[in-house]
Order: sequence, then structure tokens, then C-alpha cells
Amino acid sequence: MGQQILVPLDGDGPQQQRALEQAIRMARLDDAPLFLLNVQIPVSGHVAAYFGGAELERLQQEAGAEALAAAAARVQAAGLRHRVVVRVGRRAETIAHTAQELGCSRIVFGEPQPGLGSRVFGSMAQQVAHLLGATPGYSIL
Repeated sequence: MGQQILVPLDGDGPQQQRALEQAIRMARLDDAPLFLLNVQIPVSGHVAAYFGGAELERLQQEAGAEALAAAAARVQAAGLRHRVVVRVGRRAETIAHTAQELGCSRIVFGEPQPGLGSRVFGSMAQQVAHLLGATPGYSIL
């Protein structure tokens, strides 16, 4: 498995910034490409009925690219190889699948946010680790 690094981002908050900075340091050390991932939630059938399939996909791609714009600019300024990736689906499953699809051996989340959801369901990093548990060679930070 390659040294590619996947950085799932859904905003520009402090946790997201920590994850991005950690990934940038890792990419510099290992001369590894970064994949900046935004996962858009699927739209319910009621809402989707008002849009054509292509229009809905375009709107989700635009929203994802917009969410990653600041991170992409930061990585570009650092002079690192990167690619912006937008997917639609359930977050943990989509992150795990995308890591496998792109051959990313490292997934950088940053420090987990404490909260009721992570206490009940586990943090997003824990959920992705569980999904990839049977697959050796992944490092989830």
C-alpha cells in the first residue's frame, strides 16, 4: 500500500485545522500526496425529487469543493501534491471506502471532539478504524 494520506474534512474549525496541519507535516516528511475528502450526506427522496440527478450531483460536488477550498489553498501554498475528492454517502463508510479506493494507507482526523455522539457511537476515527479493522496496513490518526 502506498504512502498516500487521506484527510477527511467537513469544515474549517480548529479540529479540522489540526488534522490538516498534521497531514501537511506528514506529507512533507514522506513526500506523500494528500487527498482532501469531503463527504456530502445523501439527500432524502423528498428533496431529491425537486432536482434532476445531474443537478443534484453538481450541487453536492460544488458544496464539497467549497468546504475544501481553504484547505486546498493551504496545501497548494505549502507546495504539496494533492487532490480534492468529494463523495456522497454515510460518513464513516464513505471515508473507509475512499481510503481503500485511493490506496491511502493513512487517514488523518486530528484530535477527536468530545461529545455525546462519540461517547455512544465512537468517534469518527474509531468508526472508520472498526470498518477497516480486517484490513491490515492502515494508520488512523
